[in-house]
Amino acid sequence: MLTFLFSAVFCAAYLSPSISHVEGTAFTEQEMSHYRDRIKSMFYHAYNSYLENAYPYDELRPLTCDGQDTWGSFSLTLIDALDTLLILGNHTEFQRVATLLQDTVDFDTDVNASVFETNIRAFQTPTGMPYGTVNLLRGVNPSETPVTCTAGVGTFILEFSSLSRLTGDPVFENVARKALRALWRTRSDIGLVGNHIDVITSKWVAQDAGIGAGVDSYFEYLVKGAIMLQDEELLAMFHEFDKSIKNYTKFDDWYLWVQMHKGTVSMPVFQSLEAFWPGLQSLIGDISSATKTFHNYYSVWRQFGGLPEFYSIPQGYTVDKREGYPLRPELIESALYLYKATGDPTFMQLGRDAVESIDKISRVNCGFATVKDVRDHKLDNRMESFFLAETIKYLYLLFDPENFLHNTGTEFELGGLQGDCILSAGGYVFNTEAHPLDPAALHCCSRYHSERRELQDILISLSEPLRPAADQSEETPGAGGSQESIALKPGERRKARVLSCPTQPFSAKLAAMGQVFSDDS
Repeated sequence: MLTFLFSAVFCAAYLSPSISHVEGTAFTEQEMSHYRDRIKSMFYHAYNSYLENAYPYDELRPLTCDGQDTWGSFSLTLIDALDTLLILGNHTEFQRVATLLQDTVDFDTDVNASVFETNIRAFQTPTGMPYGTVNLLRGVNPSETPVTCTAGVGTFILEFSSLSRLTGDPVFENVARKALRALWRTRSDIGLVGNHIDVITSKWVAQDAGIGAGVDSYFEYLVKGAIMLQDEELLAMFHEFDKSIKNYTKFDDWYLWVQMHKGTVSMPVFQSLEAFWPGLQSLIGDISSATKTFHNYYSVWRQFGGLPEFYSIPQGYTVDKREGYPLRPELIESALYLYKATGDPTFMQLGRDAVESIDKISRVNCGFATVKDVRDHKLDNRMESFFLAETIKYLYLLFDPENFLHNTGTEFELGGLQGDCILSAGGYVFNTEAHPLDPAALHCCSRYHSERRELQDILISLSEPLRPAADQSEETPGAGGSQESIALKPGERRKARVLSCPTQPFSAKLAAMGQVFSDDS
């Protein structure tokens, strides 16, 4: 049933541009080529400025032409830009940078890092929900606050399930699922979750419910996790949330913030991070609602030449001290998804406007600078890594319909030990930082590891004497045969498992929005 549902949604949303009326003016191939070249030029201006002025720091400071560490001191901008190089067709630089990072980046270092931003480890809590910050060498600091945002709890299932299926170690996926289920159990009587939660007690500290900052990628990962893993539980969770979100937070195709228990409005604002929502709606086939909300958000962009972090819906203007635009990708991301779903050039016009605005307002000698205030376009001394990982990537894909990322299953390769795995056929799922994951490769790897574990179990059962029933009852269920904890003791290193799943060249394993593979594929 789930496979049928996804097949129907993908056929409607991605493969049939005729499903909605085309209202905008189509771009010519010459115009498309022009904007591809512009976007590529923007990427290399920012990328080379980072390498020349900021590497190995995490981020570039474009106004002073130097660098700073932000999320953990491991050259984050370079890591985030890696697959964008492939999408732009620069395989040589990709190989050079991949080798450089492999030789120089050390994740076992004495530095505190955001668990949400870096996806590492800190799940050893009574609830299974992770701490917000972890020291990469020593683990969780004893004085670390137990309060973290909702997204910080619920944004792991894509990466951790991929890690489990590529290595054959189920512990990563297990802890991510445990965190999702623990969060699900904390929703209010009207079906909403708040903004910040105590991971020890499961008590809500901030009770504002919405779809923006602090919550956003939790909902994103329920949908994308359901698609990538063919998981009915995750999809059912999202649909229940979606009903409550529409009932209590949606007003005239805007989404407000409300009190999670009462449903009363607490903040009548639009946050720029909410602009991912129309794209997420398109993934479940809700094109009409997505399009209406997108046009609301697009009207704000046209008003300022960018999206302020907070926008007062009643006043139709920026909110004090939230006037900045840090070159976020979310509205461009939604434009890409909706263009693929409808074929309406209106969504490409947003891409054109974004290129023109960012290039005119934010370009400086050393890269692109955050807009400190969208009202007067004053700049701030920061270029966050998502500009190269997401903003540029989504813009380029919007104007490059022949990019290999857009494969819809018409081309594929056979791989795996037996040559029976379908690869490079599309259906890639972007994580929340726009890094693509291949559900077909994960299926191939997980099947390979499952068959190998089954064979090992058979051989072990034949070679070992039967144990007394009392001994067997002491095993811990539900961990896929693994009782290992994801947490490490201070100074301890996790023994790396050999990545034994057969792999294809990375450049052959990227595509976007096509097939979803069932267990029978």
